[in-house]
Parts: sequence; structure tokens; C-alpha cells
Amino acid sequence: MALQQVVEQIVTGLGYDLVEIERSAGGLLRVTIDLPWVQPAADAPQPVIEQFVTVEDCEKVTRQLQFALEVDGVEYKRLEVSSPGIDRPLRHEQDFVRFEGSVIDVTLKAPIGVAAAAGQVNATRKKFRGTLERAEAGGWQIVWSDEPPVKPGQKVSKKRVPAPLQALGFTLDEVRDVRLAPIVDFKGRAGKAGAAPA
Repeated sequence: MALQQVVEQIVTGLGYDLVEIERSAGGLLRVTIDLPWVQPAADAPQPVIEQFVTVEDCEKVTRQLQFALEVDGVEYKRLEVSSPGIDRPLRHEQDFVRFEGSVIDVTLKAPIGVAAAAGQVNATRKKFRGTLERAEAGGWQIVWSDEPPVKPGQKVSKKRVPAPLQALGFTLDEVRDVRLAPIVDFKGRAGKAGAAPA
């Protein structure tokens, strides 16, 4: 049985979602897990409190994987099971639905090209950071402004015209990597994972 199948079978069998499997130099096998996400009902009385993977969750998956990988004769020197972290990859349509409205980093497989750039963006650009939104035509888009962020304590003129918002629609086939932007809010406000600081 293929490694992906073995790991996915164990992880989902224990009630978790498999986010990513990576093999690194030195025989490291890294498995990233998350708790299953259930889309809240539109008429839910209050927002669902997001739960996170604990050390105990990782230990439980590690024990089961070590046994299963040994039985299947999978070669590795070290196994690491962890949670996705603040720069969580978005792989499936459900991930995009879950993190709609969050700030993401998108890397395209190919540059956007002259037609998509419309003279406003470098046609060779492949990396973008902005807010994940549903596109009007269906699918997904990233919305951003190339205006530099305001530094703490910096005075901003009320007459200054903000840079226009730009949007780029994409399909999952066009992207090499999509991750939540690793933004940390040290102000102590609880917010949605990956949301831009207020």
C-alpha cells in the first residue's frame, strides 16, 4: 500500500484530517494533522469555537503510525506528527471555504501574464498576499492593495488617496502553493486564524 494511503487511513481512522505528508533529508517523515472542520449552519445561534490539535492528539497519531509503518515496511528514520501552524497550507476546496476572508499567500505555477496584469501588476509576478474571497464568476480570488502598510505611530494624511484594490481569480490547478499568511497579532485580541491584525 502507498505511503499516502497508509498514513491517510490511520489519521482519518483516528478522527483527524491529513493536511500534508513530507519526506525530508535525513529520513525525516513529517505528517501534519488537523481536527475535522464542520461548516457551521447558517442559522447557528453563536459562532463555533475553533478547536486546535493538542500534543496528546499528535502522540496518539504517532503511536498508531509507528506501528502501521513498521508493519508495511516503510523506510524512515524519524517520524514527526504536528499541527498545521499559522502558515497552514490550503489544499482542498473545503480548506478554502473554511478560511474564506483570511489573509493568504498564493504562489502560482506560472506568471500571471500580460492579460491578467492589465498594466497594473508586473506580468512576471507569481506571488501574492491578500484576502481570500469567492469570485463573482465562481471559484476563488485573492484581493490585495499594493499600498505599503502603515507603521505604528505613523501619521496618515486624510487627503491621501488609498491605492486601489486589485483582485486575481484562480483555480486550484493554477496554484503551486496556498497558505494562510503567518500574521501574528501581539495585541492579545482573539481572531480568526490567519486574519489580518486590526
